[in-house]
Amino acid sequence: MNTTGRIFRLTTFGESHGEAIGGVVDGMPAGIDIDLDFIQQELNRRRPGQSSITTSRQEQDRVELLSGVFEGKSTGCPIGFIVRNTNQHSNDYDNMRDVFRPSHADFTYYYKYGTRDHRGGGRSSARITISRCVAGALAKLALRQVGISITAYTSQVGDIALDDDYTQYDLTQTETNVVRCPDAKKAAEMIRLIEEVKAAGDTIGGIITGVVKGCPAGLGEPEFGKLHADLGAAMLSINAVKGFEYGEGFRGVTQRGSEQNDIFLPTSHPSPHSPHITTATNHSGGIQGGISNGQDIYFRVAFKPVATLLQEQQTVDKDGKATTLTARGRHDPCVLPRAVPVVEAMTAMTILDHLLLQKTTKL
Repeated sequence: MNTTGRIFRLTTFGESHGEAIGGVVDGMPAGIDIDLDFIQQELNRRRPGQSSITTSRQEQDRVELLSGVFEGKSTGCPIGFIVRNTNQHSNDYDNMRDVFRPSHADFTYYYKYGTRDHRGGGRSSARITISRCVAGALAKLALRQVGISITAYTSQVGDIALDDDYTQYDLTQTETNVVRCPDAKKAAEMIRLIEEVKAAGDTIGGIITGVVKGCPAGLGEPEFGKLHADLGAAMLSINAVKGFEYGEGFRGVTQRGSEQNDIFLPTSHPSPHSPHITTATNHSGGIQGGISNGQDIYFRVAFKPVATLLQEQQTVDKDGKATTLTARGRHDPCVLPRAVPVVEAMTAMTILDHLLLQKTTKL
């Protein structure tokens, strides 16, 4: 499957060290203002070489829109795009041609297809998320017109974690530091940890928190296609993701129903999201019964440490013979700073897809 979505659909192509990464977006509503500078800025947030705690690969990641846009607006036809690769160092991967990196997709790709592109991981590379960021930027432009905003931030690196939930932070401060954490003090600690890990040739994981504001009530399906299930599937499709929870998630299992239930209240300030009704709390994370309830949607995504280490590891070759491997090349010691825009992109695509689905089921 190289396609995601039901109405708003993205099909991707490309490899890390191929000619280009690209895709086709189908189902983009017509008449949406297409801000190319905004799309490029979303790619800039994801691109490599942006700080000392990310990979040093230097790519400008300039997007070229090939179709589906006329006089600055979407036409409703498929939007094709490419981003050309310009800074591949394929020789860095020669020692991995016949050797499997521990916990990497090298092994599973080889046994699925009988062959693999060892250069930078080929199709399994995080570079493929470029296509998601382009499509996510387009989805954000559409959601902007109906007042829906999406923000993600780094909430934990290793054992350094924010102490409070998203409501206690100024999320506009997320982009003020290279680790993309809205708490300046914690951000400095996270950066130091990533620098220490990088100096040791090692890697570290963490957690990204996502927040959706302005989402109307009624998005999602009652049985299959629940909104939180589709959000979870979107997040788990991102490289290195190991877990997803929304609302109180696993932390809520120790509470009783009387503590967890979000009491409904009348409101004198109705909004398009949920007219005349609000909730006293939001333990549900904005989704009940698989359908949005008009409150903020919030969730957490766990990322494992990057599998490629710049230190010696024991492994095997494709013939099953024991060997050792010390990876070369340019790799992220921690994916979180560059994964923040990817989480936002997948969220935007999922929310827009459900918004368009809802328009087909309710006039």
